[in-house]
Amino acid sequence: MKFRSIYLSAALALFLAGCSATKSIKAEPLAITKPLTAKKAELTENQLERWSHLDLLRDTIPGMSVDRAYELLKDRKSTKVIVGVVDSGVDIEHPDLQGVIWTNSKEIAGNGIDDDNNGYIDDVHGWNFLGDAEHENMEFVRILKKGDDGSDVYKRAKAEYDEEYGQAMAGKRRIEFLMNADKALKEQLKKDNYTVEDLKGLTTADPNLNAVKNNFIQILGAISKEELDSELQRAKEHYDSKLNYHLNLKFNGREIVGDNPEDINDKSYGNNNVTGPVKEGAKHGTHVAGIIAQGRNNGIGGDGVASNNVWIMPVRAVPDGDEYDKDVALGIRYAVDNGAKVINGSFGKYFSTHSDWVYDAIKYAAEKDVLIVCAAGNEGFNLNTDDKVMPRYPNDNQLSMTEISDNFLTIGALNYEIGPDMIASFSNYGKSDVDIFSPGVEIYATTPDNEYEFLQGTSMASPNAAGVAALIRSYYPNLKASEVKQIIMLSGLPIMIDVAAGGNNKELKPFSELSRTGKIVNAYNAIIMADKMSRAK
Repeated sequence: MKFRSIYLSAALALFLAGCSATKSIKAEPLAITKPLTAKKAELTENQLERWSHLDLLRDTIPGMSVDRAYELLKDRKSTKVIVGVVDSGVDIEHPDLQGVIWTNSKEIAGNGIDDDNNGYIDDVHGWNFLGDAEHENMEFVRILKKGDDGSDVYKRAKAEYDEEYGQAMAGKRRIEFLMNADKALKEQLKKDNYTVEDLKGLTTADPNLNAVKNNFIQILGAISKEELDSELQRAKEHYDSKLNYHLNLKFNGREIVGDNPEDINDKSYGNNNVTGPVKEGAKHGTHVAGIIAQGRNNGIGGDGVASNNVWIMPVRAVPDGDEYDKDVALGIRYAVDNGAKVINGSFGKYFSTHSDWVYDAIKYAAEKDVLIVCAAGNEGFNLNTDDKVMPRYPNDNQLSMTEISDNFLTIGALNYEIGPDMIASFSNYGKSDVDIFSPGVEIYATTPDNEYEFLQGTSMASPNAAGVAALIRSYYPNLKASEVKQIIMLSGLPIMIDVAAGGNNKELKPFSELSRTGKIVNAYNAIIMADKMSRAK
C-alpha cells in the first residue's frame, strides 16, 4: 500500500507539472509574400521615436517586430541577463536607466578594497579602463608617432593621415567661413534668429555678403535657424576635436591613464567611475544602453528592446578617438568574468596594432558562452571589396579570413524607409563581413543629464540587435551564444529589393548581396525559433 501511494503521488506530480508548464509558441513566423510597399504617410512623432520596435508587415516600417514579440512572451517567465556595454561610458544616474544598472554584489562600495579579488577595486557598477582620459589619437596617428619602420602598415597609416588631415583642415575652413558669414548677417540684420524673409529684405553693396545671403536663403529653406546654429556648432566641435586630438601628432591622451598600453599584462589602471570624468562624454554609451534597456511604455523617452529583462554593465573603453586594443580586450574579459551573457561593441577602426589580444578575448568569450554584437561601421564601405578599408576591427576573422569563433555578430544599419534608401547611406556592408541589418537611423534613446535624443549610426543598429539577443537569452537561458547568433541570422526577414549601398543611388544593388544573410533582424521570428530550439534540447 505504501508503494502504491508513492506511485500515485509521483504520477500526480508529473501531471500537475505538465499542466503548469509553459505551452509552446504556436504562432507562425512572419514571411514576406508580396512585394514590399513604402509607407504612404510620414511617420508620426510616436512612430519615429520607436520605429525600430514596429513591424514591416503590420506597420509598413522595417522595424524588428519587437512589439509583436512581446505579445508572444506575455505572461512567460524570464531571467534577467547581464549585457556588457563596452563604450564611452554610461550615465548611470539617468532616471530611465538607473533601475537597470548592474551591481556587483560581491563588492563593498567605497571601502577601497578589491573585495571579490577580480583585480578591480570598488567596481560596483562596472569598470572605467580610461580613467580620467577623454580624448585620443586615431590608431594610424599612434602608428606614425612610433616612427617609420618601412612597413606597409606605416605607409598606409601615413597616407590615411595625409588624407584625413587635409579633409579636416578643409572642413574647418568651410565651417569658419559659414560662422563668420552668419555673424556678419546677424550684425547687418541686428538680430540673431533671422528668417528667409529677413534675408530677402536685406540690401547691401557688399558682393561677398550678397553671395552669402543667397546661400543662407537656400539653407534656411531646408532647416530652421535654430537647427542651423546647432549644426554649425556641432561641425565646429567635430573638426576641432579631429585637429586638436584625433590627428594631433603632439597630443598624448594616454599619459593621464598611467599604464603601458603596449603591455596587456599591465592591468592595474582605470577607476570605477563608469560614466567618465565628463557626463557629456558618455553620450554615446548612454544612448546605446538606452536602446537596449530604457523603460518600455513608461510614458517618457523611447522604449528599450529588452528593458525589464536585462542589467546593463558599463565598461568604459572607448574615448573620443580610436580605442586601444588593450582596453577592448580587457573590457571584453571583464564583462565575461563578471557575468555578462551579451556584450555590445558600438565602435571600430581600420588599423589595429594588437588585434591578437582582441581575438583572444573574443575566443575567451566564446568559451564562456558570451555573445558579442558589434557595429559594422559608418563609412559606407563594402568591407569585402575595398582594399583601402580591409579589414575593420574588431572582427572575428584572422588573416586566413576564416572565423575564429561562433559568438560574434556584425550589424549594418537600416533606414525606416522601404525602397532604395532602406539601407542607411552611411552603413558599411559586405557579403561576408556583415551578418545582418537592424534599425540605425534616427533612433530615440537616453542621453546624459536626463535627456533623450535621436542619434544614428551602426552604433545604434548594434544595440538594437543586442537587445533582441538579450531578450532571447532572458526567456530561453538554455540556448548557447552560438545558437542565439544562429537564431538571429536565420529568423531575419529576407529583403528582395534593390537598394543604394553606401548611399550610391546611381547603382542599386540587391539587398540580398549586402550581408551574409540578406536579411533584417526580426524579434518576433527569433522568439518563435528560439522557443522551438529550446524545447528540442
